[in-house]
Amino acid sequence: MQLEEWIKSEQPDVICLQEIKAAPEQIPESLQSIDGYWCYWHGGKGYSGVGLHVRKEVAGDRPLFFHPEFDAEHRIVAANVGGLTVTSVYVPNGGKDLGAKMRFLNSLEAYAADGQRLGKAQVICGDINIAHTDRDVHPRERKANAIGQLPTERAAFDRILGHGLRDVARALHPDDDNLFTWWAPWRNLRQRNIGWRIDYVLASDAVAARATRCEAFREIGTSDHGPIVATFTWP
Repeated sequence: MQLEEWIKSEQPDVICLQEIKAAPEQIPESLQSIDGYWCYWHGGKGYSGVGLHVRKEVAGDRPLFFHPEFDAEHRIVAANVGGLTVTSVYVPNGGKDLGAKMRFLNSLEAYAADGQRLGKAQVICGDINIAHTDRDVHPRERKANAIGQLPTERAAFDRILGHGLRDVARALHPDDDNLFTWWAPWRNLRQRNIGWRIDYVLASDAVAARATRCEAFREIGTSDHGPIVATFTWP
């Protein structure tokens, strides 16, 4: 399985997954308990779902995995890991119900604000389903009225970032116009790198300052999203 191969190759300390589209009992046995990790799967049959997995070398005891109150449709899970709150989130697409997406984004903003108010070191990872600026969409895919590029969505994203969070990939690659994480599954768009950047690692300022790497891997996986790997120096 590609995920297992990627985990063995990359050896991440924390793994955040989104849109798993499976209830925990539907997860393959080999992934229900990944060797060397505390595993947490949060999903339902055929729709949405997130996962959060922490290397046992990083957390000697099983972390307390929790869901903010606004969790619906198995879209968010978090855990405190070594003084850091890590959150895996899957924002609604909004194509069928933009109002639900905006309500979720407003709740995510409040969650980020609470973290800032409490002085938490935090990382929010996942599929935000928004291309933050035009630069985050290939010129051929830019559409002013497209869900994921709407001014209201981008303004909501700005408000989330306004609570002491940084977009780590953009901070490290401010001039990269080809930094995409999602490609529509037709016309060889992935192979041609004609995509959108809708998946992010957002980190509080002090954490983001320790980032040394944040890359998306277009060549890996069979999903229409590419995995993102971020590296931080950590005491």
